[in-house]
Amino acid sequence: MACETVEDEKRGEVRTQPPSALEHELNRHFSQLLRFDSSKLLKDSSIYRTIAPEVERVMNCVVQEDFSKGAPSQDLSRIRVTAWNIERGSRLEGILKVLSEHPEIKHSDILLLTELDHGMARSQNRAVAREIAQALDLNYVFVPCYLSLVKGSGLEYDVEGENTLALHGNALFSRHPIRSAQSIALPNGKDKMAGKEKRLGQQRVALATVDHPLGSFHVASVHLDAHSTPTHRRRQMEIILDHIDRLPRLPVVLGGDWNTTTFNSKRALYSILGYCRRVLMGVRNVVENHYPYPDRWFERSLFRHLEQRSYRYRDLNQLGAGTLHYDMHDIASNTNMADWVPAWCFWFINWAMKRVGGSCSLKLDWFAGRDVIPAPQSSPRVLGEVHDRNQPLSDHDPILVDIQLDGIRL
Repeated sequence: MACETVEDEKRGEVRTQPPSALEHELNRHFSQLLRFDSSKLLKDSSIYRTIAPEVERVMNCVVQEDFSKGAPSQDLSRIRVTAWNIERGSRLEGILKVLSEHPEIKHSDILLLTELDHGMARSQNRAVAREIAQALDLNYVFVPCYLSLVKGSGLEYDVEGENTLALHGNALFSRHPIRSAQSIALPNGKDKMAGKEKRLGQQRVALATVDHPLGSFHVASVHLDAHSTPTHRRRQMEIILDHIDRLPRLPVVLGGDWNTTTFNSKRALYSILGYCRRVLMGVRNVVENHYPYPDRWFERSLFRHLEQRSYRYRDLNQLGAGTLHYDMHDIASNTNMADWVPAWCFWFINWAMKRVGGSCSLKLDWFAGRDVIPAPQSSPRVLGEVHDRNQPLSDHDPILVDIQLDGIRL
């Protein structure tokens, strides 16, 4: 079954497909593909030329299903949006419990979720997006980003079992009708074949139009590249906004993990040099004034570009509230980092972190909107309380905002 992502000339929409379109038999070639240490060498090979049409077919899929039972909105004074990087969906039962029972999140009209597996051993080979939609009676769109040749990164690399479809991507969910679903491909910040976690593909934005009782608007689930530069992340955002500008003019809500770490993480050396600079700036100064506020300096180009394009973000986010929390004693985080940072660096990292109690918080997750405003008597917030800190559901906290479409005052 072919996945068509070209626009239908008559309707101006992308033809979406059911989950069965993601099925493939590419796994049998993985052992050969793993021999290559760069995407260029891989794509110049005879084996890749043979499988390229099938790889492109799968990676260009836009999966959409409708499970909403058409229940009316409980509150027409606002549109509630929650964004959350659910870290593969490997702790899916706990995630579903939060999405369905949390006193604020359960009333969300829109969920913008990033990092969802589809046939990965680390998440029990489940179709994470589909299971969430079915469990919560939601419509959804899922776009695959990567075809993983290994089981993952860090501790995931040695997880039990084998990948089935080996896909990983982003999704959006709505209790209201979805149309015009599509995928926006973003250029890679680094060669995904050059490290230990070898993958084919690139980050993609899940984009659709939601027909809400208050009006129609575009929504996008956005995951920008972690192993890249602030300049590259700004360029990725520019591509997204350019794409949206070609759509019919409607209000827009963007949300997700923008990886605004403040670092140039394209190469380990750049990250190490960047860390040295931050130590010279004063560890406490950076931890208090830059990691929670990346828009102030290190990532300001991205946020200024948003505002220049008439997108607001300042009043749609809880500024200064971190969404990812690093602890120098966290084995999983350090094992992940050890995949690309030399071992000797950890002494220096730990030496610096001890000066701020061994932990820090970074603000990576954001909302932005055009032709939308914050709903009155409601504040955007980071919901860190969803976790059992001894067994967090994800390495990110969810974020939530209530909005109104600009021009509609209730």
